[in-house]
Amino acid sequence: MPRKASVPHDRLIVALLANRMKEAEAMVKLLKDDVRIFEIGIPTFTALGPDVVTMVHRHHSRVLLDLKYHDIPSTVAAAVTNAAELGVDMMTVHAVGGFEMLGRAADTMKSRAKTRATTPKLIAVTVLTSMESLGDIGVQFEVRDQVVRLAKMAKKAGFDGVVASPLEVRPVRVACGEKFLIVTTGIRPLGTAIQDQRRVSSPTMAMAAGADYLVVGRPVVESRNPKAVVQSIIREIS
Repeated sequence: MPRKASVPHDRLIVALLANRMKEAEAMVKLLKDDVRIFEIGIPTFTALGPDVVTMVHRHHSRVLLDLKYHDIPSTVAAAVTNAAELGVDMMTVHAVGGFEMLGRAADTMKSRAKTRATTPKLIAVTVLTSMESLGDIGVQFEVRDQVVRLAKMAKKAGFDGVVASPLEVRPVRVACGEKFLIVTTGIRPLGTAIQDQRRVSSPTMAMAAGADYLVVGRPVVESRNPKAVVQSIIREIS
């Protein structure tokens, strides 16, 4: 997988939100000509297990494994090692686990890269897009400041990029440079409901701010015509 995606089809990631393999595969079959990467998150992976990754690969598509690992350093290092064996292209780890946890995960991937032709990109989750403030979890920073702070820590630990809302893309880009990957969630095409997301933006605005990848889930998979929604987003970001 290239360091930076340059083709619009490669920059859109669709989240699979299915509890049955038949439904997940139907969505991949429908969209695989327009979408190169599918996100497999906690609900889908819990319901379907590693077989869902195999299914996506069988259709010559790539996987962002979004399990947001967050545990003691040795446990996370073991988890990312096992995830890498699944052949995923990217995986997420929660940045709030701290520098040592992130560093152990990054070191594990560096060791793997010495003997393997491909190594997954490590992406640190900063602040969930459902959160408008951090006071209820005892963090005194403003959301944007916390996102940038965590992004800089992840980069120092050896991560390839972060997940951030569209509202923090620009400050992260300024703080971490052009080569650092920014995966953006909270994308809502014009006219769609924001649901439980809070820090959201349109595809065009996220790209203009400097995002590398856009993750879209419910606005696509819950629509009456997912393929039309995907093609509309691709036209928009082109």
